[in-house]
Amino acid sequence: MNDTPRTPPPRRDDFQRDSEAQAAHRRALLDHQNERPRNLPTKASLHTRRKRLDMAKWVLPCVAILMLGSIAVWPEVARWVNVNQAVLKEMEEMRVQNGTLEDAVYRGLDNSNRPYMITAKFANQRDQDRIDLVDPVADLHLTSGGWAQIRADSGVYMQHEQTLNLRGHVVLYRDDGTLMNSPTADLDLHAGIIASSDWAHAEGPFGKLDAQGYFLDQHAGLLEFTGPERIVRNNDQNDTLPTRRKDETSSP
Repeated sequence: MNDTPRTPPPRRDDFQRDSEAQAAHRRALLDHQNERPRNLPTKASLHTRRKRLDMAKWVLPCVAILMLGSIAVWPEVARWVNVNQAVLKEMEEMRVQNGTLEDAVYRGLDNSNRPYMITAKFANQRDQDRIDLVDPVADLHLTSGGWAQIRADSGVYMQHEQTLNLRGHVVLYRDDGTLMNSPTADLDLHAGIIASSDWAHAEGPFGKLDAQGYFLDQHAGLLEFTGPERIVRNNDQNDTLPTRRKDETSSP
């Protein structure tokens, strides 16, 4: 056997810790903690804490249900907004100043459920029925499937009666190429009738025509010229007048 004494492994003095000092420090912390007074909860504080916990058990699930419900309802709200986007945009473009509506639009249906639309640069609501218009334009649908547009410098729109009285440089244009000018025109939008008792000048594929007035019935597809009239036909003999005439006293 080898009786040579074993040498202890080398140790570094810089890693040695003062265990006694650390133990004394821990004891001092424990003594300080034990000396600090502890506030025991009272019966009232325990009751208040219990009420808060019970409230949280109800409030948190309700908040979660509301959030899930909003997620489920939001697509329907978005769909409704998209469907009414055109209406909302039209309302945003309108401005009301001193009882006057700018860029006004009115829509309706005649007794054959054909739509019509009236637009105006300015509209002034006089009462529950009467609306005064500046630069009115009426777009109408004809029985034949065509359309007509009539405009003037001013007009009066009666909402309940569905009538439109136009004054000042009235221009009527139909999609068949007929263009008529007159100083006045009265429209019964519900019955689909346009009439004027003042002079009228018409131009179209048939030629030119001057008359004392005209009567347009959209339901019957009839356009009549009244009073003394003067007709200048085009060279094409196949061109016909847009209507039959009443009280004809025309000259070539």
